[in-house]
Amino acid sequence: MPTPTSLVTTVDGHTFARVDGSGAPGPTWVLLHGSDGSELDLLPLAERLAPSATKIAPRGTVRTTGGYAHFRRRADLYPVEEDLMARIEPLMSLVTAAQAGASTEVPGRAVVMGFSNGAIMAAALLERHPERFAAGILLRPRAPFRADPAPVASSVPVLLLEGRDDARRTRDDGLIVADRLRSGGASVTHLVLPVTHRVTRSDERAVSEWLSELPADDARR
Repeated sequence: MPTPTSLVTTVDGHTFARVDGSGAPGPTWVLLHGSDGSELDLLPLAERLAPSATKIAPRGTVRTTGGYAHFRRRADLYPVEEDLMARIEPLMSLVTAAQAGASTEVPGRAVVMGFSNGAIMAAALLERHPERFAAGILLRPRAPFRADPAPVASSVPVLLLEGRDDARRTRDDGLIVADRLRSGGASVTHLVLPVTHRVTRSDERAVSEWLSELPADDARR
């Protein structure tokens, strides 16, 4: 487990871990954990995928029985959309503030990687603020909103990984997210892996291969 260079509670109550990168400057990675998780959950995976990148890992602002989440969800596990929407701008403000304190980031654009609850929030960020992201990696997402997304001028590359045997998702969840992002102009790679809901080495291999095939491999740094 990498040791964060700082664990900061901001004036509005947000907490995040940051691991400063080394080597050539590149996009900051923003890591959004799943339900009942914490800001440290995705750091080991991100360190293996992009060892030189600065990582910013916000802690979700919703307290759960096992940890934290990035928004409230209904009993059927779908987002409470009004709650999710209200948390987007504070999260973007936190990312902006955290980027300002990093030493090796390229200002403005980031790679966002989210798992489960965090993947839903990441999909919402890509819909609402595509100009802020160089790439997106969504592990077990579902659609953040029911309404059709507003078209945006963005060709951000997005990798969407769902599990064939994921009991927490329906057969169409991944496809719906992929279609939403494509309709907004994103370049989506959608893969179904023979796995369950948890993140596995198969996910890591798929992300690594996808990163290596990007036209400009700045996301890996």
